[in-house]
Order: sequence, then C-alpha cells, then structure tokens
Amino acid sequence: MTVLRRQVLQLAGGALATSLAPKRARAQAYPTRPVRVIVTTGPGGQGDTTARLVAAKLGDNLGQSFYIENMPGGGGNIAMGATARATPDGYTILAATSNIVTNISLYPKISYDPYKDFEPISLMCSSPHVLVVHPSIPARSVNELVALAKAEPGKFSYASAGRGTPAHLAGELFKLAFAVDITHVPFNGGGPATASTLGGHVPISVSALPTAITYVRAGNLRALGMFSSKRASALPDVPTMMEATGHDLPADIVNGFMVPAGTPKPIIEFLHRETVKVISMPDTREKLATMGFDPVASTPEEFAHWIRTEIVRWGKVIRDANIALQ
Repeated sequence: MTVLRRQVLQLAGGALATSLAPKRARAQAYPTRPVRVIVTTGPGGQGDTTARLVAAKLGDNLGQSFYIENMPGGGGNIAMGATARATPDGYTILAATSNIVTNISLYPKISYDPYKDFEPISLMCSSPHVLVVHPSIPARSVNELVALAKAEPGKFSYASAGRGTPAHLAGELFKLAFAVDITHVPFNGGGPATASTLGGHVPISVSALPTAITYVRAGNLRALGMFSSKRASALPDVPTMMEATGHDLPADIVNGFMVPAGTPKPIIEFLHRETVKVISMPDTREKLATMGFDPVASTPEEFAHWIRTEIVRWGKVIRDANIALQ
C-alpha cells in the first residue's frame, strides 16, 4: 500500500516549527483525563506494538495516560465500529491499520463508513510485505519462482496470516500480476504461517516484514522480493518487486491514528502535531526500525487522500481475485 514515507522529516520540521501559540491555547484543556486508544488486533500484533509505542510517548509528553484497549475480531470491524460510535471528543482514538481501506470491499456489510465516520490524524509507520521461500525451493529470484510456478500450475502453495488479511491480498496481487496458479493456504496469524514455511510444509509465504525478518537474517528463509516502492531499511539487499520484475506491487502494512467524525478541529490539529512530534523522536524511529517499520508522518488531508486512493486500488484486487468474507 503506497505510503508517503518521506513526509516524516518534512512534517517534523514544518508542523513543529509552526506550532503556533493560539492553536495550542485552544487545545490546552485537552487532555484532562485518560485517552482510550482502540487497537484492531490482540496484544502482540504489529498494530498493537506500534500503537503502544506511540501512545506511551504521547502520554509521557502530555502528562496524561493514553491507554490501549484491544478489540480483536471481525477483521478489525469490531474496533472500527466501536470507534465510529464513540463520542467525538478526542478521548477515543483508533489505531487504524490497512483494513480501513480493504474491509469495505471484503465484507458484504460493515457497521461504519470509512469515508464519513472517521477523521484522520496522521499516518504513523509502515512496513512492506515480503515474499519468502523455504531454502529447498530452487528459485533465487522472483522471476525464477514465477517460472517454476508456470511450469507446474497448481503445484505450489503460499501461506498467509489469514483469509482477507493484508498478506493474503498481497499474495493475490502477486498472482494476478504474473498470472500464476499458486494455492493460498490461510493460517490464524502471521506466526503460524511463517512457521509452516520454516518447516517446509507450505514452501512459499507472503509475510509482514516484522514477522519474517529474523528468519531471513538467519538464513532460515530466503527473501525474494519486497511488496514496496522502495527497499526496506531493515533488509536493504532484498529488491522491490519493481526492481526484481518490472512490476510495481506495493502492499504495505500501514498504521495511523484516527478519531470519530465530529471531533473538534482544534483537538485534531493538536493530536496531529503531537503525533508527528513523537514519530520524529530519534528513539521512536530507532524502535520502529528495530521492529521492521519505517516512520511515516502525514497531514490529516494526506491520510484522507491515501484512504480514498487505496480503497479503490484494493477494491479492484479483491474483485479480480474473487475474495469475499462473511
């Protein structure tokens, strides 16, 4: 999923340098009590760990608790529906992930409108998916893997974190781009999917980079290509899909903060400035990099544009791959 990665440094200087006193004065009464940060996954997932990192820093900087409330289930629909129905007063924040742009096409009915029910604050970080194979697979490049798959249609399978997850959609994007017949094998999470490829049971995996990075570095898995428009700083030797094949196939895990529609604009502006400040802190960027994430900052308007664009892009992939969830 295409992300404005370079924005972090530009906004760190611009947004913070122009943090005008009148704007801060309008929001100075906020927050006066703990702020709930709703996470769409259970504890330990990528969306949870990145949200906890940023929420803790916000709490330190603002002298008020920003606490995590995990609401897993329904592919993120439970958490997003709860946020949409929350009082728009700045005391409920959604730690949005990529399903904010995919669920509208994946599910026949959802209890919220991703266009109308939320106000974006800022993108926070992103991480690409990576195509990995078990060392027993003779392919040492994406093109070689495509050639193997085309030579024996239906022989190979790939693991993902589950049906309808960003990893699954990245895998289907790959299949559509190269017209290959590779069977999808969904697992209950990225950990089990990666374990299946480590054991050689499902020889190919489309994995979130933070899940696979340790095994790639150790040589237990071979990384062939990144679903990203630029190389990942955590694995700089692995080419992007464009570099490897000439096909640009960005499919990032993206995390950002949003609030319910109707939240007062001064609070949105205040949260945006403070979030950008946290993302720009050297120790935050270092911790994100250790987890396999690149820091990202955007204006609320850029975040909204990204949502509109990605809903259209992934909607086409979901229709073309004939994916539907209940």
